[in-house]
Amino acid sequence: MENLLKIVKERKSVRTYDGKPLSDEHRKAIEDFICTIDDPFDIPVKFVLLDQEKYGLSSPVLSGEKLYVAGKVEKKPCADVAFGYAFEKLVLYAQSLGIGTVWIGGTMKRELFENAAGLGENEMMPCMSPLGYPAEKKSLKETMMRKGIRADSRISMDKLFFADEWGHALTPSDDMADILEMVRWAPSAVNKQPWRIIFKDGIYHFYEKKDKGYVNDATGDLQKIDVGIALCHFVMGCESKGKKTEIRTEDPGIKIPADAEYIVSVSVQN
Repeated sequence: MENLLKIVKERKSVRTYDGKPLSDEHRKAIEDFICTIDDPFDIPVKFVLLDQEKYGLSSPVLSGEKLYVAGKVEKKPCADVAFGYAFEKLVLYAQSLGIGTVWIGGTMKRELFENAAGLGENEMMPCMSPLGYPAEKKSLKETMMRKGIRADSRISMDKLFFADEWGHALTPSDDMADILEMVRWAPSAVNKQPWRIIFKDGIYHFYEKKDKGYVNDATGDLQKIDVGIALCHFVMGCESKGKKTEIRTEDPGIKIPADAEYIVSVSVQN
């Protein structure tokens, strides 16, 4: 994807669609892209396209949508992070085509979507998203929702990215500033931005800053999914600048608050 930072900053959650189905060209492009999606944990995330009318699907926060994509993943360690990483790849690709999306984890008739997606016994379907063309004007409900979660704002860098220890603000190098800005603009459940990164000894360590109420059996840990989204932005940002990344899962043992959890580490090479 060209100009990834532009795509990341222009992409917004879309809940009001124009009622038109995807063009055949765009639907095929999405289907083809789905076959290429991977994640650093080698945990397969399965994507299923669901026609709204065929399955009688809906969400009270959406209007005008005709097509959804649901994601399924086997319940296992790191599955939440892998899901967020893989699903966000699709979201960003859709944005590059002018297709609107929004992460939906709760405001839907979950059983209907899970049945339509053919959810297996040891699988979870954390989220789905509509795939469609944004309406020219947002619904009043969508406008109020965006204001309520301050959807167009983000936490400042100094509160997200640290140097050597938790809370010590990182001053990013010139070649990493845009990449961390992509991470800062990653979407998250009710815009909580629960990821934190500590840069130490040349390695970027990712953590989850936990809030209560984001974990259940149907969705997994939604905030770990958010960290997966942030990780996707980080890795794709590095790749867009010709940098190589290596994922590690050994906890570096850095002191962190009681409400934080180590997730993964990334080394970056030019």
